[in-house]
Amino acid sequence: MAKSAAALTQTGLTQLVVAGGVGANRQLRAALDAAGRARGFETFYPELELCTDNGAMIAFAAALRWRTGLPTPDPRFTVRPRWELATLAAG
Repeated sequence: MAKSAAALTQTGLTQLVVAGGVGANRQLRAALDAAGRARGFETFYPELELCTDNGAMIAFAAALRWRTGLPTPDPRFTVRPRWELATLAAG
């Protein structure tokens, strides 16, 4: 929640979209809504039944690609699950 609010402040944007499995977290929704009221931004969420984690779908798609001999992703690609907000340039 803090990083989302800081990103909005840093970029000057006033709207936030929360999607994927994290969007089903009711406590996060409440915290973002409260922060939005206090800081002047609006948060949008999909319906709860649409807030699913797509990890299984991604794994299945990768398995199908591997099985059929399609190219695999570039091994130089780096995943950053804990990307520090301070390292992102304002844009």
